[in-house]
Amino acid sequence: MTITLEVNGQRHVVDATGRRLLAVLRDDLELLGTKLACGEGACGACAVLLDGRSVNSCLLLAEAAAGHEIVTIEGLSTGRASALQDAFVAEDALQCGFCTPGQVVSATALLEQTPGPTREQIHEAMAGNLCRCGAYPKIERAILRAAGDA
Repeated sequence: MTITLEVNGQRHVVDATGRRLLAVLRDDLELLGTKLACGEGACGACAVLLDGRSVNSCLLLAEAAAGHEIVTIEGLSTGRASALQDAFVAEDALQCGFCTPGQVVSATALLEQTPGPTREQIHEAMAGNLCRCGAYPKIERAILRAAGDA
């Protein structure tokens, strides 16, 4: 099944037959910032924005994303890092970096929906993103910094 996906503001015609969005993004579009980790929707490393909501692309069939706006980590900056990405660097919230794209995508969705989140709202919004390095306090500070509360 051939479908058209709008990814990072560009239209792409892809073969979506039985394929997850993550596979299409990485294999066909070569957007490697979206990571494959658990493959079961439990870690958030594959998070992308779908119409502004953070979703796990490893669970979503590509055909279900047709007609929706998809933004990957690559689409969050145009030539320079976003304020949130700068905050991640400033707060040293990167550690090994593997989970960082998913963390930034989920935090972006949070800040777009809740520009001045509380710590509790951050914890709730980021609960689906795991960091094996344990950088959670730094990630929280980065989100607060980007929101202007740090």
